[in-house]
Amino acid sequence: MNKLYKKYIKTESLPTLFCPGCGNGIIQIAAMEAMEALDCKDDVACVSGIGCSSWIPCYYKLDVIHTMHGRALPFAEGLKLARPDKKIMVFTGDGDCLAIGGNHLLHAAARNIDLTVVMVNNSIYGMTGGQKSPTTPVGARTKTSPFGCIDEPINACSMVMAMGATYVARWTTAHPVQLAKAIEGGLQHRGFSFIEVISQCPVQAGKSIWGEKDPAKIMARFKENTYLYKGDMSDVTGSMAKENAEGKLPLGLFKCDDSAPEYIARVEAALAAGGVGR
Repeated sequence: MNKLYKKYIKTESLPTLFCPGCGNGIIQIAAMEAMEALDCKDDVACVSGIGCSSWIPCYYKLDVIHTMHGRALPFAEGLKLARPDKKIMVFTGDGDCLAIGGNHLLHAAARNIDLTVVMVNNSIYGMTGGQKSPTTPVGARTKTSPFGCIDEPINACSMVMAMGATYVARWTTAHPVQLAKAIEGGLQHRGFSFIEVISQCPVQAGKSIWGEKDPAKIMARFKENTYLYKGDMSDVTGSMAKENAEGKLPLGLFKCDDSAPEYIARVEAALAAGGVGR
């Protein structure tokens, strides 16, 4: 068995609930590799919401709060305020984070609170039967868009940057090494870190979006349909905001601002001064 599995995974809980070919296992290992690289396992606590990806941290030998649908971020913010010494890692999905939890995402990014959010984006509600999500591509026929999705998908990275997130990256499950490095960078960054992971759901998105249920073939398309973004990382209105001219999605580290004040530091400064404005 993989040495990291013995160290990080509750093997008595295996096998996982993930469907065969799901990208969650890749993401789970990438996060383990990030923690191992920083030797910070004992300093990390995890929070998740509801959905397939929210089960990722539940198999870790860590303190984990598995919360309500869409409420992972407010729980995580409360935990960070109570235990500012902890590195808080949040695992959430595109539906959990951008739909019912969308308002919480806006405020957490604006506060620049020190959390590392890993948003797994499979472009569909996988666990509940294949309904369209906030990131479902236009034209996709799902359980709730039988005539084809007409809503423009939300670009989560552009949105959180516009709201004030200070560390923003995007990778896919076909880029596990880069993903692990991005999570490592997010854990090191003092501020709101947001890492989007484009992931395969062979069961639901396979039939509704990709027309292909072979996870290896879907991951090959991830590589074909993406490119490494090398533009102005602060640009949220140009080519970063949407796909490039060839219709490919940008990947990489889009923003890393270590100069912005972090929320917990501001709270502590206000308490030390006897209150804001005094």
